[in-house]
Formats: sequence, C-alpha cells, structure tokens
Amino acid sequence: MIRRIVILGSTGSIGTQALDVAARNQNLFKIVGLSSTGADIPMLVKQVLDFAVEAVAVARATTAQELQLALYAEAKSRGYGVGAFKLPAIFAGPAAATELAQWPCDVVLNGIAGAAGLEPTLAALATGHVLALANKESLIIGGALVKNLAAPGQIVPVDSEHSAIAQALRGGAPHEVRRLVLTASGGPFRGRTRAELLEVTPAEALAHPTWTMGPLVSINSATLMNKGLELIEAHLLFDLPLDAIEVVVHPQSVVHSMVEFIDGSTLAQASPPDMRLPIALGMSWPDRVAGAGPSCDWSSATTWEFFPLDEEAFPAIGLARLAGAQGGTAPAVFNGADEACVAAFLAGEIGFLDIVDYVSQVLDEHLSGKFAATGGGWVPGNEVSLENVIAADTWARERSREIAGEGRR
Repeated sequence: MIRRIVILGSTGSIGTQALDVAARNQNLFKIVGLSSTGADIPMLVKQVLDFAVEAVAVARATTAQELQLALYAEAKSRGYGVGAFKLPAIFAGPAAATELAQWPCDVVLNGIAGAAGLEPTLAALATGHVLALANKESLIIGGALVKNLAAPGQIVPVDSEHSAIAQALRGGAPHEVRRLVLTASGGPFRGRTRAELLEVTPAEALAHPTWTMGPLVSINSATLMNKGLELIEAHLLFDLPLDAIEVVVHPQSVVHSMVEFIDGSTLAQASPPDMRLPIALGMSWPDRVAGAGPSCDWSSATTWEFFPLDEEAFPAIGLARLAGAQGGTAPAVFNGADEACVAAFLAGEIGFLDIVDYVSQVLDEHLSGKFAATGGGWVPGNEVSLENVIAADTWARERSREIAGEGRR
C-alpha cells in the first residue's frame, strides 16, 4: 500500500531529505501536502510541482499570492498547457501548518523547528494520523497534553537517537529494560573547558563536525542543549524515569543510541550519520525501506569512542533533567528561553556561555514562583493546557530578552 505523506517544514533539512527518500521510493510514498515558512518560495514551488501535491501551506500570509503566481509561472516554464496545471489548495498564515496537518493522509512528518510545531502536532494526532515526529519540542513542551491525545504507537520518533532506541527496544520486553543510553557527538567544542568557550563565535558554533542541520539545532548541539531536550523527549516517549536515561559522548555519531537490558546485554543501532534512515523509518514504521541510507563498512578498520559527559563545561543536560523532573510548564519555559537565547546569540547580542546561563536563570525564576503573584510565571505542578504552554513559552522568551538586555547594559 502506498502511504500518503504530509511534510511540515519541507524546505528545511528534514523536509528535503524526506522528499529525497520519497522520490526514490515512489512505490511506497505519495507526497500529498507540503508546508514551509514561505522564506524560500522558489524551492517550495519546485517541490510542489515535482511531487504534484494536493495542498501547500505557508506561514507568511503575505506570500500566498506570490506562491500562486510562482506556481503558474513554473508550470508554464515546464510546458504545461493552458488548464493542464491544477493549482493545489493553499493555506496561508500562522495556522496554515496546523490546517495542513489535518489533510487526508496516512502520515504527517513534522519537521518544523521549535515550539511552532506544537499545534500542528496536536492537530495531526487529533485527526488520527500517524505522526512521524522530528519536531521534538512539541512533545517536550506539550508533555501530557500530547501524550494523552496520542493513541498507542501513533507517534513514531524521527530523531536519530530516539529512532535508534525504538529499533533496539524490539529486542526485549518493556519490563526487561534497565536503562537507555543517548549518544551525543559532543558538537564542535568537545574537549574544551568552560573557560575555552568564552569567546566562541556563531560561525564556530554552527560548524557541526558530523551533521548538517538548521541554525537552531546546530547551536543547541554546540551547547548540548539539544541533547538535554532529547533526554526529556526519551523520558516522555518511552515512559522511563529520567534517572534511567544516560548521556554519553560518541564523536563518530555512528552508534545513535543504545538500550541496556536487565541481564547486562546492550543493543545498539549503528549506521553512518545520515538522517534519511530514521526519516524513512518514520514514514514507513514498522517496515524498513531498502537503501534508505548508507550502511557501515565492516571491511575497513575503524574506531568508535565513548566518553563521559563533561557537565561542568556543558551544564545543559543537568538543567534539562531539572526541567523534565518538574514537569508542568517547566519544559516549555526551558525550551522557550533557549530558543530566544539562541536567536540573541546568533544576532551577536549575547555570548555563547550566556545561552545556558540565561536559560538557567529563567527556569529558576519560573520554578521559584518569583513571578506567580503577578501572573508572569508558573510554579511546578501546574496543569498543562495549550493556553498555559503558550503563555509559559511567551513569558520565557520575553524574560530571556529582558535578561539579555540587562546583560548588555
């Protein structure tokens, strides 16, 4: 059976690789919907026509007419006769991706970056679609809101680490699992002390040694904030306590994560660093797609290294454990503050070390209830609702910008 796929974030790293997988497996996948911010209309138009999609969404309402005109122009340049090109349904505006997530399909691949992916995630789950989740933030900040809406098996992880764990978990029963081991490449600054990170520039932080990703994920990988988010994600996806999830540094990024069982056995999923394999699994789960990505070359000598995490230089993991353990709206504050601080760092407004330091300050203010009396913050245990999550996210971003401004004075 050919699966009908909607891709949210089609012009980003995840989206373009998903389209590559689909193009090479037209007997398995039919792309029926694409969404984008609208920042790269030429790329989006090419994707729409290449895959003859039924619907397209752009987050910028002002680009809807530009998109329509560009579609007709590209169709004409490709030799379509008058009336031969059927314009896809077009959704535009902040809710466009959420509307597209409800389009008739089998799988919604959510590759949107950051907290903006939450409402599309909820819409896809509510409609009954399988959710191939690359947008980890929507699960992390949504927490119980997302989990309570999802049917068993409805969420399929696309992050390489969580895909690896899902694959390894096939090797044993849930009660046989002792712990999960998330691997981290260590980013571009592995081995540096905290003092050596003081003068890091955005260009240096964006230069990841093994993965090509968007700016937010690249910076989060440099601070290891991304691994902290993945820690919370693993806790929510696989229903294991946070203290049963460990992070180790593995520079080669070949072992994507591991599951340790109660008898001492450890199952690891290994493949060269290439997101097309977990993306293909996300779209086809539980079936594998032949040739989705490259395989390891076992005929050549190689070395795989594993190192303990340096939590003094990279305190983001411990901070994530705190936010995940508190639950409620704490993960939304943690993520929202991080996204705001990453933007400030990329704009040259704060330093590299300030990212995690400022997130820590915002999270501390949230958990202490410092702003609860004025309605400006939340205390642990608050009920997670969409309204509260959005409010917590908004407050965290605003407070982060305030702290960044105070730091510049």
